[in-house]
Amino acid sequence: MSQFKPRNPHWEARVRESFARQTFMTLIGGEIAALSPGACDVALKARPDLCQQRGFLHGGVTTALADTAAGFSAYSLMPEGSAPLTVELKINLMSPAVGDRFVAKGKVLRSGRTLTVVEVDVEAHARSQSKLIARMLATMICLENTSDAPQEARL
Repeated sequence: MSQFKPRNPHWEARVRESFARQTFMTLIGGEIAALSPGACDVALKARPDLCQQRGFLHGGVTTALADTAAGFSAYSLMPEGSAPLTVELKINLMSPAVGDRFVAKGKVLRSGRTLTVVEVDVEAHARSQSKLIARMLATMICLENTSDAPQEARL
């Protein structure tokens, strides 16, 4: 059971709707695998076009998967009329990303009014085994009175 209480009673629908608008996750095939207040797992099936030259899942894809899991873990606890934004992240790529499926498991460590700290473990799954390939620590900011809908590009 989660130790966190969402500030929006419609948190789950809001998270799923926002994730559905994630065009990059759609492009690479990412999907929500698990969701609870303060936690979000994002999964991805292995594909050759997402790999680097040696056949490992590209570090940028691994990072994007982890960042997305972190963002939606934090978003699940934010009030209505707000949007999350990554302000800092640090990732350790600990092992070559080889597998059939990858899962980034986000978990909020601390949820504050403005900043939320999230830890994400990324696992590679092959057959019936899993291996930890990366760990991320990220800080998300809660942008209040900000729509989560697409924004017009401006410089």
